[in-house]
Amino acid sequence: MNPPLHVLYEDNHLLVVNKPSGLPTMGTPDDRATLLTVAKQYIKHRYQKPGNVYLGVVSRLDAPVSGVVLLARTSKAAARLTEQFRERRVEKTYWAVVEGVLDSSAGELVDWLAQDERHRRMHIVGRTMPDAREARLSYRRLAVVQGNSWLEVTLETGRKHQIRLQLSHHGHPIVGDRKYGSRTPFSSGIALHARRLVVSHPTTAEQLEFVAPTPDAWRRFSLDERGAR
Repeated sequence: MNPPLHVLYEDNHLLVVNKPSGLPTMGTPDDRATLLTVAKQYIKHRYQKPGNVYLGVVSRLDAPVSGVVLLARTSKAAARLTEQFRERRVEKTYWAVVEGVLDSSAGELVDWLAQDERHRRMHIVGRTMPDAREARLSYRRLAVVQGNSWLEVTLETGRKHQIRLQLSHHGHPIVGDRKYGSRTPFSSGIALHARRLVVSHPTTAEQLEFVAPTPDAWRRFSLDERGAR
């Protein structure tokens, strides 16, 4: 049975959902549910669509990450939204709880990343290395909870595993992220959540803001969401 879909917004051009941790966005064997297959079934049943349903994945999240995912209901919308991401005309804000307390309450991280295809992970490399790509993010600390830091992270580039790798490389892995060095258990996925996304509507150009509530697993950190964005 497919998991329920938490819809944040929908119209004739867009479908915006709050992805649960543990559900891959797309690209898994046919017998395993993905956010894309669940969303297609939702559209098919809600609007009584015959045949195949088109949905284009414009933003995606790693399987253990929760939060805002943007899907396009038409190819034209997909192309226009993808262009916004490519030209960095969108705002992407994440919440992350990391091990330990950072020295600074705010800052910027700039590194160079390369992919290790064999082990399906990313590595920090020198900027002159082949295939090295710049990764840049900024952060501010929202709270210290149980000896960990709750951060708001703003992505300036969108590299694979970027937030997970950069925070780990700088000594503060995301809680629950064993792949990148965390030793602290987390009950569902990892403590990384795509909190907020701002884009321009593909047909009206209206600025749209989507904010995703955190999953139940985050309740252990006891931060009042009303006090942070």
